[in-house]
Amino acid sequence: MLCFVTGHDFSRAERANERRRALAPAMASPNRNASSNAILSPARTFFATTKASMGRRLLQSDRNAGLLIDVMRSLVAEHKFKLHDFVVMPDHLHMLLTVEESMTIEKAMQLIKGRFSHRISHEFGYLGEVWQRGFSEAQVMSQESFLQHRTYIAMNPVKAGLVDSPEKYPFCFEYLARQKSQAGAKAPDDSIGGIGTTEVVPCYKAGSPRSS
Repeated sequence: MLCFVTGHDFSRAERANERRRALAPAMASPNRNASSNAILSPARTFFATTKASMGRRLLQSDRNAGLLIDVMRSLVAEHKFKLHDFVVMPDHLHMLLTVEESMTIEKAMQLIKGRFSHRISHEFGYLGEVWQRGFSEAQVMSQESFLQHRTYIAMNPVKAGLVDSPEKYPFCFEYLARQKSQAGAKAPDDSIGGIGTTEVVPCYKAGSPRSS
């Protein structure tokens, strides 16, 4: 049914409309130059953790930790996600990664865990359960949060008593990037896209010490 408002009723209706407009949240009207992707898409960077089955220290050996690093390297090389930072602990894995619009964090974690499980079984004959079900993740929404999670990753081996400084732990991104740089290769660019991105994980070489 159509309603026509005239005279005094029109003024009252107009004042009511003005009040409603004044109360509307500012976020309802995006900036004129705002990116459509920024408006419609959530943040795509995550801090994710996954644990070995039953808390087993499955990743404490050079062989298994190196295999997991190689799995992540291969997935990054296939452009499944961008990996900013990681640390392989004896019984769990922390990562800071960004997934593209066509990928979800759930799928990215499934690829990592599934490929590692497949390879450790076929290449090393491991027959046991590899991972706990599921994983945990936190969305990274700011530069501050990004840096806080990088610090957490770096300090994880120190807090666990594995090394006395982050620089001495070989199964993390920073250590491997530094080794690669010292060997004469170009250090990875970690400044793309505002909060940083690393395209390729430095290769792990068997025999790297857990600590000095």
